[in-house]
Amino acid sequence: MLSRVREAAAGRGEIRARSATRRRTPSPHPVSATSKQDSGRDPRGLGSVFGRLVQDRGWSSPVAVGSVISRWDELVGAEIAAHCRPESFQDTTVQVRCDSTAWATQLRLMSHALLKRFDEALGAGVVTKIQVLAPSAPNWRKGYRTVSGRGPRDTYG
Repeated sequence: MLSRVREAAAGRGEIRARSATRRRTPSPHPVSATSKQDSGRDPRGLGSVFGRLVQDRGWSSPVAVGSVISRWDELVGAEIAAHCRPESFQDTTVQVRCDSTAWATQLRLMSHALLKRFDEALGAGVVTKIQVLAPSAPNWRKGYRTVSGRGPRDTYG
């Protein structure tokens, strides 16, 4: 999985920075009045550490993918989120399942506006297509044992 994500990042042009060749740059804010440089040993905020890790490893798009799934309610709004849920995200396509055909049609019509909203919130090119899936049909199989065949029609002639 890691190699697949690295290949995808390389395909997008994101380059992984090697830790051996990377030089430490001085912090713009000195730690104390006597220290002119940051030694790299002082504690840092979790956001800056995580952001640097994501940038160094070339994971910016996979993190954005997780952001689409986890921030779905915020990105599309409460009304749409109540009826449509994301199921998967592959390449730059989000697959969304709606609870009725009316909401599936509505989401197809609003997909262009939603793509613009995703570009503003997540960055350009993270989501390029919304694939709307129809509601799942009910399953009529009940119990552990089932008989193969045509089902209830085969008794009528």
